[in-house]
Amino acid sequence: MVKEFEGKTEQEAIAIAMEELQLEQDELDIEIIDSGKRGLFKKSNVRIRVYLPDDEFEEVDEEVEVQDLEEYEIKVVNYVSGLIERMGYPGEVHVNFRKEGKLGLDIVSEHSSIIIGKKGKNLDAIQLIVNVYAGQVNPGIKVVIDSENYRMRHEEQLVKLAYRSAEQVRRSGRSKLLNPMNPFERRLVHTALNDMEGITTKSEGEGLFKQVRISVDDELPPLRKDQ
Repeated sequence: MVKEFEGKTEQEAIAIAMEELQLEQDELDIEIIDSGKRGLFKKSNVRIRVYLPDDEFEEVDEEVEVQDLEEYEIKVVNYVSGLIERMGYPGEVHVNFRKEGKLGLDIVSEHSSIIIGKKGKNLDAIQLIVNVYAGQVNPGIKVVIDSENYRMRHEEQLVKLAYRSAEQVRRSGRSKLLNPMNPFERRLVHTALNDMEGITTKSEGEGLFKQVRISVDDELPPLRKDQ
């Protein structure tokens, strides 16, 4: 499910989305589609697009406009292929998964390490560019770009980091602030540690990239060093 919201500022648009969807900001996968432009007499509103968590999506029914979906896929796949070729790192692009409101594409290339980039930054940049194009073809679908299963491996690493950091916090009694993360990454950390006894998490900072602070629950004492 995909919904769009708008407000005078980014935070106002997000607040409106949170109220309507009854979700916290960390549970929202947000994309800014219009940062607002100042015209001659006034500034236009900021518009955001919100994608609900994966467990909210259902597999596409076989009878749902299959022909239209295939045509859309062909256009997006060709666009991604042309994009990486113009970058100088050609490869093959395959459909990885199809879900309502989401299309997953996988790039297979001998230059995959460059396409992924440090901490996946190149992959995220490609995904951002592709979604600008894809939004013009079909604004109701978000495209997820992956290569060499990087995103799944990255998620596993984030969860391991969350558990490791939480254990350090429990033993030391001192909170720990993780590096800035996007909403999806922060949601992974919050979810992973949600049921961990003696640990609480919260997001700190402004904008989409915030830091997660892992702290000891005030109601429970930290573990002793011999525990």
